[in-house]
Amino acid sequence: MTDVLSEVVRMLTDVVGDDFLLDVEVGPDTSFGDDLALESIEFVALVDRLRAHYGDRADFPAFIAGLDLDQLINLTVGDVVDHITAAERAHA
Repeated sequence: MTDVLSEVVRMLTDVVGDDFLLDVEVGPDTSFGDDLALESIEFVALVDRLRAHYGDRADFPAFIAGLDLDQLINLTVGDVVDHITAAERAHA
């Protein structure tokens, strides 16, 4: 899980830039909305990078589609990491 977290944080940094994340310590409880104020286009860019790295086995469109509005608004880095980790275990 730590490796996946590091990879997600690295991709997030690529999307929003080092300068943006200087004042924020990104961890599993970091929310994309409240903590990072990620715009939808940035989230889409992050998902594109995640799909390129993890492939279809993580099926991010289905993951996002399965969330209700509150879950989507409160989505955290840890939620994404947990999804990737579970998908990798299922395909191992």
